[in-house]
Amino acid sequence: MPAALQWRAWLTPCIASRRKTFTGSGVVNPGLSLSSISLQFFRPFPATTLVVGPPKTRYPWAMKELFQHATTTHGVTVRVAVNFLPEQSRIEAGKWFWVYHIRIENDADQPMQLISRHWRITDGRGEVAIVEGEGVVGEQPLLKPGQSHDYVSGCPLATAHGSMEGHYVFRCEDGRTQKIAIPHFALAAPATAG
Repeated sequence: MPAALQWRAWLTPCIASRRKTFTGSGVVNPGLSLSSISLQFFRPFPATTLVVGPPKTRYPWAMKELFQHATTTHGVTVRVAVNFLPEQSRIEAGKWFWVYHIRIENDADQPMQLISRHWRITDGRGEVAIVEGEGVVGEQPLLKPGQSHDYVSGCPLATAHGSMEGHYVFRCEDGRTQKIAIPHFALAAPATAG
């Protein structure tokens, strides 16, 4: 079986079981797109710290399909998938909303704990908002080597496009702190949405 079909064979039942559990729907479209996977599969989940699914070394292309943006710093990879949510937006009122799924993978040789986040959010007019805080979605996960942490959050803007980028601060087992880059990603509403 080709790798693409193996991945779909693994992913489709996962999506079906998650949708049945969280949204009550059991219908799965075998031709799922990234946006349908992100909206129907990732959004309902709480943050998790574990390694799920096929090993990324066996299906390296799958991570690129699911996450449009990625960067690695000090052995930690941060992956981002982003989608515009028209049902959460109020375009007539000048409010656009995006959801983003972050996956943090610790491929370093020591445990690391996420301590804080720093976001730089730029709207379509060039106005910049800095958002800083402890942890992510109320958690400060400790990632052992080989573990990953996933969470979903959202970003409202007063323009139909913008961008986000930033970094996390991690504390290493030896007490040092390291900045781990979050890749730059665009927030862009479809032309029909604005």
